[in-house]
Formats: sequence, C-alpha cells, structure tokens
Amino acid sequence: MKITFLGTGTSQGIPIIGSKHPVCLSSDPKDNRLRVSVMVCWGKYNYVIDCGPDFRQQMLTHDVSRIDGILFTHEHSDHTAGLDDIRPFFFRQGDIPIYAHQRVADSLRRRFDYIFTDANRYPGAPAVAVNTIEKNEPFLLGDLSVVPIEANHNRVQVFGFRFGDFTYLTDVKTISEEEKSKIMGSRIVVVNALREEAHHSHFNLEEALSFIEDIKPEKAYLTHISHLLGFHEEVEKKLPKGVHLAYDNLILNI
Repeated sequence: MKITFLGTGTSQGIPIIGSKHPVCLSSDPKDNRLRVSVMVCWGKYNYVIDCGPDFRQQMLTHDVSRIDGILFTHEHSDHTAGLDDIRPFFFRQGDIPIYAHQRVADSLRRRFDYIFTDANRYPGAPAVAVNTIEKNEPFLLGDLSVVPIEANHNRVQVFGFRFGDFTYLTDVKTISEEEKSKIMGSRIVVVNALREEAHHSHFNLEEALSFIEDIKPEKAYLTHISHLLGFHEEVEKKLPKGVHLAYDNLILNI
C-alpha cells in the first residue's frame, strides 16, 4: 500500500494569503502546505480522502490519471471545495464513486446540485455515484474492507478511515474509547495537530501526542498543520521517537 500526502495544511494553507508570519515566508518547501488530503493506493486501486480547493493542483503534481473514488471526512470547504475538478476523471471513467456520511452527501448535493442532478444535466458537468458511510459498518473498496472511525470536530461529526494497517484521521477534537479501539494495532496512524495552543475544534500538539501514546502505532504522522505550529524542521526535532510531521508530497509504503 502506498500513501501519498497530497496536502498537509489547515483551511487557509501555508503560506496564508498576505501573511508576513515567518513560517509563511519560509524558503523550506516542507513549510508550504496545501489543504489536507491523502491518496491511498494498492494493487490497481487509487482512492483519495477529501477533495479540497487544491485538488486539481494535487492531481497534476502527482500525474494522477485515474481515481477509483473519493472518501469524505466531513463537509467543510477545505475538504470538499474541489469536487468540480473531478471532471477529467468523469470524462474518462464515467460517474465517480464518492463515500460520505449522509449529512455530508446532502451538503454536497446542495452546494454542487448540477453534479448530483439527473434532470437536464448541463453539458460538461460531472456526475458521482453516492455511497453512504454508516458508523460501525465497514465497507468494501476494491478488495479491501475499510473501517470508518467516528470522531468529533467540535460539534461536527467526522469520519476517519482504517485501511488495514493504516489509519487516517483529521479534524479531530474528541474521540471515544470505543472508536479508539478500532484503531488499535494500526502500524501507521495519521492525525491532526493544528498548533501548540489549544483550539476549540482541533487537537493541538499536546492532544495529538497524547492520542498517539494511547494508540501506540509503530509510526505516527501529524497533519492539518497551521503556520502557528512553527517551522517544519524545528518542530520535527522536538517530536517523540516514531512521531513525524507529515509534509506535502511525502510518500509512505506499507
């Protein structure tokens, strides 16, 4: 299985437009972060988790010519705003499968009604095949059973996903012990760590590290990172053994 970090930034990305913050002015490419997303590939399958406003750029950067579907963690724009850019895939492949909580699918249907409509479809508009994800109900992607992991992003329910030995979570603030138990045994875990200061809807660094200590994976990677966490190179040096900052275009092989 190959994991490609398409983006590791928070909702504004790094650099932030117009910001003079030192991290936003950094010349280290690892400090440049597109909106958060990963691509999970195994065998002949390519699945993307989240489809934010940088989706087109991410697909071009990695020369992706086919995707088998998109999984959505939740409905916020930094995770969904790139949905229209599935058009080249649709033109080659037909309806693109998407996987989401019913609430998220309903939100996408309102915002991208021309993608979901069957009546008087606008020429050139893409289309999707909606698959609803339910708590406690693993679902099949290709030949792999994927386990949804439910967490809370302040008051918003979010899904993470376990693909065999790999678990991906983002925009988590709280998670129950029951859901943590579904992650146990993962060799690699990815989880959000926004900044050092506490935040109302995201793990800060301390909370993310405490979560990782509970799960005890072989390796853990932090994502959904804001400029306020600091310079990549400096933060990386301070992390516990086996914990790393993810960065855009990082590739893991499991």
